[in-house]
Amino acid sequence: MALDGKTAIVTGAASGIGYAIAERLLREGAKVVIADIDQAKGEKAEADLGTLGPACFVRTDVSRRLDAHNLVAATVDAFGDIDVLINNAGVVHGADFLDLKEEDFNHVLDVNLKGSFLVGQTVARHMVDKIERGGSAGVIVNMSSINALVAIPNQTAYSISKGGVNQLTRVMALSLAPYGIRVNAIGPGSIITDMLSSVNDDSAARTRILSRTPLGRVGEPSEIASIAAFLASDEASYITGQTIYADGGRLPLNYTVPVKNA
Repeated sequence: MALDGKTAIVTGAASGIGYAIAERLLREGAKVVIADIDQAKGEKAEADLGTLGPACFVRTDVSRRLDAHNLVAATVDAFGDIDVLINNAGVVHGADFLDLKEEDFNHVLDVNLKGSFLVGQTVARHMVDKIERGGSAGVIVNMSSINALVAIPNQTAYSISKGGVNQLTRVMALSLAPYGIRVNAIGPGSIITDMLSSVNDDSAARTRILSRTPLGRVGEPSEIASIAAFLASDEASYITGQTIYADGGRLPLNYTVPVKNA
């Protein structure tokens, strides 16, 4: 399999896209550390995914530097190395720009952007040290979003955080290229996860999503996982500094909005 013998960390892996990525990497032969802040979901994910291959859960708050260091140490203790990092942990907070509270803005950026920086830097330092001792290079994949490019008025913090993730990915890719470490990002569109659960019961919301999705359907977490597995593999050996958007065609779509007093 494509990732036989590799060790991967997936943050935010107790549910949603992160869980699907962890599952796919295990099926590709990797050993996987499930990093998540939710203890109960993380332990359940470890039990369920452990039937597919070596998997262990490490409770992690990605916004805390000490947790990032402990995650790396726990991974090395469990599996001896780190070859792949999927920076997937993320949160959203909906509020109009004029109503958004500072603490809510900070929380979203702490998890989505600062968390990717802290875990990414800590893992990268481990990878560089390994390379300087004669080891092989690794791969880092950050989770962006189409909201890095598409602004939504009530998702100020989320949009800003994902725009930052795109630029962080480019900076990391350039900084780590001399070591052979590749860094890319994935930008999902509308994917069926807990973050998008409202569309299951809200026909108007589902219609809005589908009206801006040329493929006419919402994406599955497994479809994002397949991109992560590809980027983590040697099949993507000449790709770095890129964000791959999986959005059902939304970004190329030039759709219209109502015009006042028309």
